Amino acid sequence: AVVRGAPEKFIVGDLPFMSYRKDLSSNMSAIAEVMQAGAHAVKLEGAKGNLDLVRHSVDSGVPVMGHLGLTPQSVHQLGGFKVQGKDKKQYEEIFEGALQLEKAGCFSLVLECVPADLAQALSRELKIPTIGIGAGVGCDGQVLVLQDMLGMNLDFRPKFLRTYLDGAELFKKAFNHFHHDVIEGQFPSQEESY
Repeated sequence: AVVRGAPEKFIVGDLPFMSYRKDLSSNMSAIAEVMQAGAHAVKLEGAKGNLDLVRHSVDSGVPVMGHLGLTPQSVHQLGGFKVQGKDKKQYEEIFEGALQLEKAGCFSLVLECVPADLAQALSRELKIPTIGIGAGVGCDGQVLVLQDMLGMNLDFRPKFLRTYLDGAELFKKAFNHFHHDVIEGQFPSQEESY
């Protein structure tokens, strides 16, 4: 659906949870599915355990985007949705992982929920672009999830989120208006019926 709706855009397919970190053949099958669905590249989370897969994918002609910091597929192992890289050990692991992913062939790197100074240092050090999600202004690009941007998630309010529209209220009004029109027999009208 995304590819059909945005045929001129560069689409990066996020490899689904548990679709990789298996044997190389299974990993490449998962990547092939995403690419055959129309993606132009794949994204995978983490450096540790993924470097051979990144190298093999890139050698096979598949562009790979890395993802470090808060990796949603591993959120429970990370202690929940919280900033990663605040202590020296994590900071160094993320920094080293970024260097390894670049060396393995990643064409870009998502940095999610990491301290702004870490993201900025990586953006200066790496030759590939960094894309930030709650990683400060020092990244080369930024992500803001559509539902968050449009104010549709009332119970999810991370510090980095900025809403540009009160979408939840607009949708609520529309649903209530629709409900009222159905109850009152005003929808569908004669013009909306066959």
